[in-house]
Amino acid sequence: MTTSATPAPRLDHSRYCAEILDQTRLLRRTLEGADLAATVPTCPEWSLRELAVHVGGAHRWVHDIVRTRATEEVEEESVPGFHGPGADSPGALDAWLAEGAELLVAALREAGPDARLWSWSSRPNAGFWARRMTHETVIHRFDAAGAVPGTPYEVAPEVAADCVDEWLDILTDPVNADDEDLHTLRARAGDSLHLHATDAPDGVDAEWLIEFTDTGISWSRTHTKATVALRGPLTDLLRVFHRRLPADADSVQVLGDTTLLDLWLESTRWG
Repeated sequence: MTTSATPAPRLDHSRYCAEILDQTRLLRRTLEGADLAATVPTCPEWSLRELAVHVGGAHRWVHDIVRTRATEEVEEESVPGFHGPGADSPGALDAWLAEGAELLVAALREAGPDARLWSWSSRPNAGFWARRMTHETVIHRFDAAGAVPGTPYEVAPEVAADCVDEWLDILTDPVNADDEDLHTLRARAGDSLHLHATDAPDGVDAEWLIEFTDTGISWSRTHTKATVALRGPLTDLLRVFHRRLPADADSVQVLGDTTLLDLWLESTRWG
């Protein structure tokens, strides 16, 4: 198993680009015939339509960053179509979502992963944005599915595992080192959190160790004992980790010091 403190992304640039298109297609399918005014249970401040506009607006914003090779942050208000389609109809929303994803992916493919441009992370390149927009869409597709009863939600194991990786990369990015919420975790220096997917197929490393120190946190993909462990199907681990499923859900199991897991989930909710 990989034990490096900063494991490489599991997917290549072309796969991230393909996933943006596929995850957007699945999101659009979820919206077909749905009540777009319905409240999204996991994002109760949004209606289903507002959630869709958030995702599509993010796609168009990043498209503008990549297309122009921006070296400074782009104002969202300056992005054409950022606030959604001109018409309120479901068909207009569907076409707008599809177009935004296609524009984004075309720009990412043309740029390649190493193209230098602005990002809010310590990785100022197009590859960062391809990965970020993949998982932005993965998680919000789950949100949308939760607002439409009976909608199934599945994610390829390697994509789900990389979604966990990416969130850990964000939390350990040096640009977030001074975040006050993350500082609360330093009180648990010497403790650790282990995630263990019980259904990962061969070839998908789906165990993680998160270690707490008095200067921050580090993580690796490894199997070991920890202060607290969270076990369960990979998709459910992902949902708990992104606070879309409670840690006391029947499908997952918490072993050890539950207060540490609670602290982790509370301290990382800013993302």
